[in-house]
Amino acid sequence: MRYAALAVVFCLVPLTPVVTAQQAQPTTVSTTRPATSIEDVLREVRADLQGERADIMAKNMTLTSEQAASFWPMFAAYQKEQNVIMDEHMKAIQKFIEGYDALDDAGSLALINGHFDRDARMNALRQKWLPEFQKVLGTKLAVRAMQIDRRLSLMQQIEFTSKIPLAH
Repeated sequence: MRYAALAVVFCLVPLTPVVTAQQAQPTTVSTTRPATSIEDVLREVRADLQGERADIMAKNMTLTSEQAASFWPMFAAYQKEQNVIMDEHMKAIQKFIEGYDALDDAGSLALINGHFDRDARMNALRQKWLPEFQKVLGTKLAVRAMQIDRRLSLMQQIEFTSKIPLAH
């Protein structure tokens, strides 16, 4: 999954050499792609994860054509709200990784409080959307959708957070 790649990118960004004016070479036209920004990486990771989630969801839920017509646009809106939470969280983690060697107590607390906040916001989002999913899927299928989404989220969190250095 791309979370591991994002963690590597987060870890390597501080190590990227900076070219000073004294080191700069004469400007030449380059045909290579510009350096990837964190926002570009986030977009790429998000697109991959959304595709994977939708694919896994589709393989594990049998929907009628009527249910599918209502559910998939709703699920896309749900994922869009998830993206806001995850993007903010990823940026906070990037900030932590950039300065974890000099982390003070306030920085350590900010990191863990950020994790708590993300978890609370994700739970609130799921609680908000469950009744909406129930309207088009019924209770058991809506619960199944939430279970699948939650399991995928937990697996991705484990993979991603295992790459983040522990506070010291």
